[in-house]
Order: sequence, then C-alpha cells, then structure tokens
Amino acid sequence: MPSLKDLKNRIDSVKSTRKITKAMQMVASAKLRRAQEAAENARPYAERFDAVMGQLAASVGDSPNAPLLLTGTGKEETYLLVVMTAEKGLCGGFNSNIVKKAVARIRELKREGKEVKILTVGKKGRDILRRTYRDQMIDHVDLSEVKRVGYGDAQKIAQNVLDRFDAGEFDVAYIYYGEFENVVTQHPREQQIIPATYEKDEDAPESQTLYDYEPSEEEILEDLLPRGVATQIFAALLENGASEQGARMTAMENATRNAGEMIDDLTIEYNRTRQAVITNELIEIISGAEAL
Repeated sequence: MPSLKDLKNRIDSVKSTRKITKAMQMVASAKLRRAQEAAENARPYAERFDAVMGQLAASVGDSPNAPLLLTGTGKEETYLLVVMTAEKGLCGGFNSNIVKKAVARIRELKREGKEVKILTVGKKGRDILRRTYRDQMIDHVDLSEVKRVGYGDAQKIAQNVLDRFDAGEFDVAYIYYGEFENVVTQHPREQQIIPATYEKDEDAPESQTLYDYEPSEEEILEDLLPRGVATQIFAALLENGASEQGARMTAMENATRNAGEMIDDLTIEYNRTRQAVITNELIEIISGAEAL
C-alpha cells in the first residue's frame, strides 16, 4: 500500500498535468478558430479552380499537345507519395491515421511490383515512416519554424515535386493529409495530383455558348497545371492545420477529464489510507493504555 506522502505527491503531479492539458486545450481552441476559417475560406476557390480546370481538360481530350502534367508519362512504374502530417504530437490519432493510409498504399504498390518514393511534410510523419521505409524516403520539408502556413510554403513544396517530375523521378504522385470535418472528426485523405485529375462539374448549367481560347487550351493548361498542383497542396495544408488543432483540442480535453477522474480516485484512496493510519494509531494508544 502506498504511503500518504506517495499519494499526496501523485495527486499534486496529476494536478500539475491537468493544468498543462487544460492550457493546451485552450491554446488549441484559439488556433482552431483561425485554422478552420482559413480552410473553409479556401474551399470555394479550390473547388471553382478544379471546375475550370475540369472544363479545360475535357476540351483538350487526348490531344497530342496536352501537357504531361495532365496526360502523364504513359507509364505507372514509380510513385511519389507526399505524406503531410503535423510538426508536433499530442493530437490523438491525427498523425498516425494519415500515415496508416499512406502505408496501406505503399504495401499495395509494392505487391504490384511498383517503385515507391516518399516525401514527408511534418516531423511526426517522417519519424513514423523512417522506421520501416527509410530507404524509400527521398526528401523532407520542415515547417516547424512556420507560424502560419501560406501559399508560398505550398509553392515551395509544389516546385520540389514538379522539379522531380520534370527530371523523370516518378510517374504518379499522391498527397496524404487530414480533411477537417469538425472538432471531433477528421478524415485521412488520399488525392492524386500528378497526372492531374479534374472532373467536369456536372451540376453546372448546360450552355450552348462556344468558347475560343487565346492562347490555346494546351498552352493555358501548361501554365495553370503547376499552379493547380500548388493550389491542391495549399488546400491540403490548410485542412491539415485545422484537423491538427481540432484533434489536439479533443485529445487535451479528454486528457484533462481523465486527470480529473484520476485525482478523484487518488483522493478517495488518500482519505481511506489516512483513516486506516489514524485507526491504527488509536488502536496502538488504546492497547498501550490497557497494558498500563
């Protein structure tokens, strides 16, 4: 049985931990509002951009002059997986869920005999993946010093990917990130970015208007497709940011509640132990008095 001093120390320790988790919950809550607003504001732009690109891609069809970013290299032998996670932990299963989805695809591709290369964004994903897939990891993007992710950060990541594609290092690229739904729910997502896949907006009203493009659709796509890759990565980074803070807020709320329950249990145990000690002391006093 632990002594009263040991129980008192444990209660004080758990109380200190509860203060920390409560503070982290409040910080995550404040950051979540900004991150959620940024992610939600970016969605309409990304959706409209995809719709426009879908129309252009449909008009180009199988043109021999279509950009490689749209048509691909003609083979699917080497895959690049861009795994985007958080720089910090203490956010529940947010990081591990994204990595699990990427690992499932890695295993699937390896069974098919494909070559896999991994580019990580965020320290936590890198730390998990390099335990098993160190040889497949070709680069890492460190955003630990970035306080607020901007489009410029996405452009740098996109340029890294595009330079490798131009150099013939891979044929197909996917990004992995967490899509924010609400504070409790974040979904790990997989999205192909090269070759570009844009679906024509079926809900858009049909129009008999014919458009003439100047310059040609191929030239427009040649210019817009790299921006499309950067836009998709930027949207994913924003979704990741909101998902991370939501997951951390929920995790810290659960930790705070669990700490409170542990303090209650330890306090009960402390009182019972104290009562037992007092009872034993009384018994010893009475026994001593009777002996006299």
